Amino acid sequence: MIEKPPLPQKEYYTIGDVSRITQVEKYTLRHWEKEFKSLTPIRKSTKQRLYRKQEIDLIFQIKELLYKQKYTISGARKFLNADKRLKSLNPELIREESLPDSKILKEIKEELTQILKILQKE
Repeated sequence: MIEKPPLPQKEYYTIGDVSRITQVEKYTLRHWEKEFKSLTPIRKSTKQRLYRKQEIDLIFQIKELLYKQKYTISGARKFLNADKRLKSLNPELIREESLPDSKILKEIKEELTQILKILQKE
């Protein structure tokens, strides 16, 4: 997991501030704006980008997906979109029993592996 340094207590951060905080080059941040539609800093009339804390958190998440977990940009975009949809669901509608159980999934995987071995012998 990428370590997040403490943020200075400001409402808005310039692209230079964000670049220093996240250790991501300015040109990369600009490129990510085009690739990730949810990364939308505020633009002043002078076209200067102003980032909020939520955008900085998103940048750290993108950085984690791309650099640590080795996602492609397309894969990271899909991951973030799926994550966004999941978070938008009403938590009361998600019951614990409706979520996949890793133990059950592991058992299914083992059974499928055994079936595959049997099929390969034939």
